[in-house]
Amino acid sequence: MRRRDLLWGLPLLGQGTTLGDRRELFVDDQLVEWMRGAELRLATPIEKEIVLKLDRPHEGPFSAYFTILKDEGKYRIYYRGVPEAGKDGRPTEATCYAESPDGIHFSKPANNILLQGQPPFSHNFCPFIDRNPRAKTRYKALSGIASSGLKAWISDDGLSWRALRNEPVMPATKLPMFDSQNLAFWSASEGCYVAYVRQFRDRIRTIVRATSDDFVNWTPFAPLDLGGAPADHLYTNQLHPYFRAPQIYIGIAARFNPGRQVLTAEEARETGVHPDYFKDTSDSVLLSSRGGNQVSRYFRESFLRPGLGLNHWVSRDNYPALNVVETGDGEMSFYVNRHYGQPTAHLQRFALRTDGFASLHAGWRGGELLTKPFTFSGRNLELNFATSAAGGIRVELQNPDESLIPGLALGDCAEIIGDRLMRTVKWRGDPSAFAGKPVRLLFSLRDADIYSWRFTA
Repeated sequence: MRRRDLLWGLPLLGQGTTLGDRRELFVDDQLVEWMRGAELRLATPIEKEIVLKLDRPHEGPFSAYFTILKDEGKYRIYYRGVPEAGKDGRPTEATCYAESPDGIHFSKPANNILLQGQPPFSHNFCPFIDRNPRAKTRYKALSGIASSGLKAWISDDGLSWRALRNEPVMPATKLPMFDSQNLAFWSASEGCYVAYVRQFRDRIRTIVRATSDDFVNWTPFAPLDLGGAPADHLYTNQLHPYFRAPQIYIGIAARFNPGRQVLTAEEARETGVHPDYFKDTSDSVLLSSRGGNQVSRYFRESFLRPGLGLNHWVSRDNYPALNVVETGDGEMSFYVNRHYGQPTAHLQRFALRTDGFASLHAGWRGGELLTKPFTFSGRNLELNFATSAAGGIRVELQNPDESLIPGLALGDCAEIIGDRLMRTVKWRGDPSAFAGKPVRLLFSLRDADIYSWRFTA
């Protein structure tokens, strides 16, 4: 039975969101009016191989703050190498580099140190490919700590780096402390550079944001609105534009849990972890944002649990690298710093279905989701989906008041069965007649998942 009565008597939302031909993911509820018998379900990442052992003398157990860039057929990893525990920004820290043709098999140059001897800027060197069409250099980076401020770096090839200017672009400050991975990127959807850095607020590790038109002059930092989510310690945030829907920023963030000790002192000795680094735990959570200071914590549970093995239940383990990248047909990957503070420290790959951070899911009893009003451009609706052999999906295009459109109702939709990254929804009617007009979608599914959807030409 349809639950159209749930919205009766409520004011309409006007024209709604302008989607155009942008891809939509089920990582938040911004476009959701209601769900019945369905849910937004977080994915379970698939554990894959170790891609990088941190076994060189200048790397070691305390290597951290990894960034991976997919760059014209090549995968580049940048990270901090440091063999011993100690003060942030010490001279032994080095910015290290490795590369791969496929995102799976990585190799290091004979000398894989890109930056050293300029403390504290190798503590957390974090680069990105500058997609700004007006940019004069292809690569930029931020690094530094509270005492130095954040310095901006530029490069023509991603290997040889020089300071954009001698003075920091974000001056030394007590708040934020800049002692974590300070990331930035060019946002095409917002038309500016965006930076996310960590700040302590009420003794909790949280995130603040600044923007810039030129990567030199930045707005004052503003705290993020997490929508009333719990005050977790977010050690790194890793927000970045998702490569198939860049208007949505995805962050696989490190959630730090101080004082939640799992290992006994004897177990810590068995793993070989540094004696100061086993009395806390951490895992990963999923963040998303559509720009501005709003960040969604729709999913409160862990995205990546520490898993089997005492080695994963130590301080500052399981910290994800920055960025999610495509690694195969229907596959994307993210990478996680594991065995922190241990002789076996390494970077490990985890795989997800393309667009598959989360899904709209319904079991055998079936379920429905109704969107808020929106406008689109194009002629066809495409889904990334999976069903069981007995399950299926149908979609309905509605007017903003939820009234039926002849030819585009559920009964006019050919049932969608299978498992595909792209499948066009077929109705008896023509949805292109409603391009540019406010509409809603009703998804009806049983024993199925929908990962993303978009209107196309």
